[in-house]
Amino acid sequence: MKAMQYKAFGGSEVIEQVEVSTPSIQNENDVLIQVKAASVNPIDMKIRMGFMKQIRPVEMPFIPGGEVAGIVVATGEKVSKFKAGDEVIAIPQKNGYAQFVVANENFVVPKPQSLSFEEAASIGVNIGTAQSVLFTEGKLAKGQKVLIQGGGGAVGGAMVQMAKAAGAYVIATASGEGVALAKSLGADEVIDYKSQDVTSIVTGVDLVADTAGGEAQAGLFRVLKQGGKLLSIVVPPSQELAEQFHVEARFIASDLSFQTLKNGLDLIAAGKFKPIVSRTFKLEEAATAQDFLTAGGVNGKVILVVA
Repeated sequence: MKAMQYKAFGGSEVIEQVEVSTPSIQNENDVLIQVKAASVNPIDMKIRMGFMKQIRPVEMPFIPGGEVAGIVVATGEKVSKFKAGDEVIAIPQKNGYAQFVVANENFVVPKPQSLSFEEAASIGVNIGTAQSVLFTEGKLAKGQKVLIQGGGGAVGGAMVQMAKAAGAYVIATASGEGVALAKSLGADEVIDYKSQDVTSIVTGVDLVADTAGGEAQAGLFRVLKQGGKLLSIVVPPSQELAEQFHVEARFIASDLSFQTLKNGLDLIAAGKFKPIVSRTFKLEEAATAQDFLTAGGVNGKVILVVA
């Protein structure tokens, strides 16, 4: 089968197209999937550059890609939820930049019929991360106020939609075309962080969901009310500032299992969540696609179409 892989850490030039053996069912809970579309996520570049070596080591040669949509080809003996021919979304963690991939059934969900494969490949990580931050850890409830840092991005856009559907008052930061996008997704307020200072505009927030990190993160403590939470998916927040402002601040690792995706999938079925695909590339253009995402300013998901 055709796949995109690399044999050493480095820039996007290390990615090459190769022919490798099609994977096969190895465990009783495996699902073999013909990949129709694969998403490009920021972690793909962090792994490729070697930034994740300590916490997520990989064996070379390595095929990236942790999020796909496709068609079930075969299943392990104990798989009962899926059969050959089913259209699915899967979070295989790796090997997604290929024509076929194997995933554990606990990380596979049915593809909503209303979505194309490209759209379906764009939602798993976004929904799972949003659910983990906003509800599993953030305990966001109806009537509470949430600030989403980076509301025009792929994950931030999912957070805006899911927080709004839960009845929260949603404030988002964004820039450029992301401002209009965050508004269209339902944000009650959108702050252009390039021309406005969020800390001088927003107060009394119950939860800050940080998808951007950087120097701006420290200022986000000021918008929280006492006892509020700052949860980041980028870098661990300062515990010194958390104590100073009497709030909780933590780094959150996403749960991407099928249970965590259920709420978002239900919202899609109800017409209350729409996937945002920024741009598609062919599988063999994986290096260009990664560079496009790395350049920044992308509103929505970057997808590889697999022929």
